[in-house]
Amino acid sequence: MRRNDSKWSVGFPVLAVILVVLPFIVSEYHVDVIIMLLINVVLVASFRLITTTGGWSLAHIPMMGTGAYATALLTAGLGMPFWLSLPLAGLAAGLVSLMISYPLARTKGFAFFVASFAAGEAFRLCWMRFKVPFGGHKGLTNIPVPELIPGVVGPDFGEAIPYYFLALGVTLVCLAIMYRLDRSRIGDTWKAIDSHEDLAKSVGINVTMYRILAFVIGSFFAGIAGVLLAHRLWAVVPAQFGFVTTLYLLVWVVFGGTRTFSGPIIGVVALTILREFLKPLLEWVPLIFGTIIILTLIFLPGGLEGLPRRLAPLMRFRIVWGEGVEKSPEGMETESSSRGELKEAGV
Repeated sequence: MRRNDSKWSVGFPVLAVILVVLPFIVSEYHVDVIIMLLINVVLVASFRLITTTGGWSLAHIPMMGTGAYATALLTAGLGMPFWLSLPLAGLAAGLVSLMISYPLARTKGFAFFVASFAAGEAFRLCWMRFKVPFGGHKGLTNIPVPELIPGVVGPDFGEAIPYYFLALGVTLVCLAIMYRLDRSRIGDTWKAIDSHEDLAKSVGINVTMYRILAFVIGSFFAGIAGVLLAHRLWAVVPAQFGFVTTLYLLVWVVFGGTRTFSGPIIGVVALTILREFLKPLLEWVPLIFGTIIILTLIFLPGGLEGLPRRLAPLMRFRIVWGEGVEKSPEGMETESSSRGELKEAGV
């Protein structure tokens, strides 16, 4: 325990220093890339909350779009301050998800997969169909830049570096809340439902209610990610929240893994960095990502987070030269003659 605490006590300050210094040592383009990465970190972490109950929702990106449209209508249409629209837009996404959650909670497996996709597409088609108030295919523009204190001169969040720190602060708060949820009794109940649904029902757990709770909370934080996206791009269009974006979300989560809280975050960070290296081959990125997912599902089903467990047996396989004892991957010792043993035997 002390060893783990010392690692965290060293790791957190180092990470904090990196996050503070990073936007000042990279180009403005890369600051924007990191901002989008922070938004996607909130997105994948909120998606994992839903997967802990055993459901993979294809409505998560439209819930993100709900938050984006909500903040656009509240700030650009009603003149509401950013800091008030931020939680309200998240609540709007949560309420929309609550509307569709009960029928979705009655489905399982592939049926939930398809039903959630249909529900999400229904909302996206509404945004495309109605020019009032959603702007139709062109969406909504002129979304105002956030202000630290309305009416008071402060940081210009229209610039990349100030907005980076805004997104970083919101991301850290969201991750802290979701992490506490994951480690709480509610989080344990979600995992129990995924592991042994029938057993959970037998001890009195309301499986439907807990699945709805995970779906609504995950959608709330997806809406928060949508708010950050809308105020950075200053515009919202339905095409941003289509099936292609959903596929990228699934790729990030599958590649990182969902067993631990950090799994999807590792996945989105790794693939974002890889995509930047593959920028000269941008048209090949979907093919490369598809190949990565196929290989991950075949050779690393648990994602990157499962890699240490895969390597653990290999790390246990070692030869103690001084003692002449060879340990197999299962930890079984096999006899071998060492020089010391030979001398003791008189050979």
